[in-house]
Amino acid sequence: MNVVASSRLIQGKALIFWDPNKPGQKLDGIDTDQITPSDDCVSESLATLDKGWKEGAFRYLMPDFRKRISRRETFLVAGERFGIGSSREMSPAGLKAIADEAGVEIVIICGMNMGEIFRKNSLNLGLQICQSPEAVSDAREGDEFEFDVKARILKNLTQNKTYSPLPLTQKEEEIRGSGGLFAIGKEEFIQKKLEIPRIEFPDSDLARTMTTTQQIIWAHRVDKTKSVVPGETIQIYGDLFPASDGTAPFAIYTYLQITEGKTPPKKCAIVNDHFVFTGKETHQKQTRISQEFALKYGIKPPYYAEKGTGIFHFYLPEQGLILPGGVYAGGDSHSRAYGAYGAVGTGVGSTTIGFGWSLSYFYFTPQKERKVVFTGKLPSWITGKDIVLALLAKWGKAQSGGMTVEFIDQNLQLPMAYRNTIANMMAEGEALSGIFHQDEITTEWFRKKGFELIYPGLSPGAEAYYEVVEELDLSALQPMISKPYSPSNSFSALEVAKERIQFSKAYIGSCTNGGYEDLFQAALVLHLAGKSGISKVAEGVDFVVFPGSGKIKAQIETPDPRLDGNSIAETFRRVGGKIRDSWCGPCFGQGEDALKSGEVAITSFNRNWQNRMGKGGLGYLASPMVVASSALVGYMAPPTELQIPWNQFFL
Repeated sequence: MNVVASSRLIQGKALIFWDPNKPGQKLDGIDTDQITPSDDCVSESLATLDKGWKEGAFRYLMPDFRKRISRRETFLVAGERFGIGSSREMSPAGLKAIADEAGVEIVIICGMNMGEIFRKNSLNLGLQICQSPEAVSDAREGDEFEFDVKARILKNLTQNKTYSPLPLTQKEEEIRGSGGLFAIGKEEFIQKKLEIPRIEFPDSDLARTMTTTQQIIWAHRVDKTKSVVPGETIQIYGDLFPASDGTAPFAIYTYLQITEGKTPPKKCAIVNDHFVFTGKETHQKQTRISQEFALKYGIKPPYYAEKGTGIFHFYLPEQGLILPGGVYAGGDSHSRAYGAYGAVGTGVGSTTIGFGWSLSYFYFTPQKERKVVFTGKLPSWITGKDIVLALLAKWGKAQSGGMTVEFIDQNLQLPMAYRNTIANMMAEGEALSGIFHQDEITTEWFRKKGFELIYPGLSPGAEAYYEVVEELDLSALQPMISKPYSPSNSFSALEVAKERIQFSKAYIGSCTNGGYEDLFQAALVLHLAGKSGISKVAEGVDFVVFPGSGKIKAQIETPDPRLDGNSIAETFRRVGGKIRDSWCGPCFGQGEDALKSGEVAITSFNRNWQNRMGKGGLGYLASPMVVASSALVGYMAPPTELQIPWNQFFL
């Protein structure tokens, strides 16, 4: 890692990402799938971690990227919301490795609302970032740039213009100036006397002025003298730092760099759910890195989960490893799902996971907060997926603005399955986190599971401040379908049905909609359609189900009285559906069910970005019920196309 010198200057030419559909405009919303396609996120060993990351950088978006970097085109210029999406730290790490290989340094120049996980990962690795909308607007091909690393002053030498990028927090500057999180971690590991984390929640007077998120973060502060202020970085304890088979190798590398393996990893969990059923030897080698690490340090179930055991965000809650009032920093962007359970769940990169395994805490920068109040009576046909797609469509291009989102279920009518979907997709809403405070629904869910609650029940204080307060009237919602290439590109399924959009794949499951009740709702559509004489999926439609966990896969084989004693799995198979193992594969373009070029799918997954489900494929998003009805009629449509009365739907 390079240590920042007092007067070090980086110089190079502009490398501009232009929007192919808007001549003269820089490209907005470049997500990490475009920076590092999933096929290139694999590491066969700790010694060759970044081989694929370098080879795959901007593989489809800019195939000659590495050559251009070697030509000193090292100032990457893009529009708003650069680096959104997955927590894959392979993206900034790959960019930095390419630069190191060429003997140059990369500086990323972008607009506002930069993907927070990507931003943090970049700082942790020592990759230079500048958020400056003015610099982006002015930049032209061939412009020469200069960046003063110490002063963080950006200059367009060709145009003789100077810019002051968005400032970093004091701690972020310290991490950057020290050479990144590896160096900081080593120093803190040596100096700190490791103690048992002390979690202390605010008293009632203080809590009155705090949001739910602020109360949880306040309780988890390492330094009890620190305040919880938006934009100020602090150390907070994590209750668990979970990683997947995809993110664990880099986390293991970080942990070993910091500790040299001198102490067992703390608060560690690894779930094998991303690359495990592809059948590729390279992917098996990657999985073995985690297996050997778990064996060496005695990490056993439920903290270590073999393939097929479950998808990260279903498996951990069903094991009682996610509890209200806790903090969970996961090596997956959809770790925001833990907000459904009254916890602070946030996605982080692998270096932060490895840092957490070493020291039990991590660096966290609270953001401004917005409150979304769900009002009105929930129609029986509206699901959590419809709610979140409607919300993302309402937010538009800016999405959450990088804020923390707190949800208020005013009439206590959203079941945990719906909350999981809504909180989970705050990753697509570009929020730092999303949380439902612990209410009667939360408490009852944990009571039925038999899990002990260790922290006090929390709710927003009466005097808590939110930057934005908004309502979403559930009674006015309709079933939704999201078109490519954004979950926010959502429309009424009734209107979409008029377009008669054809497809060949219908997929139900994933970490948003792979729960028992999610799959039951889809099965109910099939069951009721069968009573009306529609007993098979449309010709040419491949109908596949991906349960959220191995436990759920077993549960859907048992009879359900609401299906006249049939099981969910039997109901799916009867119409031609197939049940797969529990894993993430097709959601991010892996395995036999990944989309091929030209294929179209309607899914209950959470992302439909370009090439996300497979290069050249088109993904549409909807609720399990809408996916099921679409599979039967052969075009994208809600269950009304089957002439099924809405009032027959129930949980």
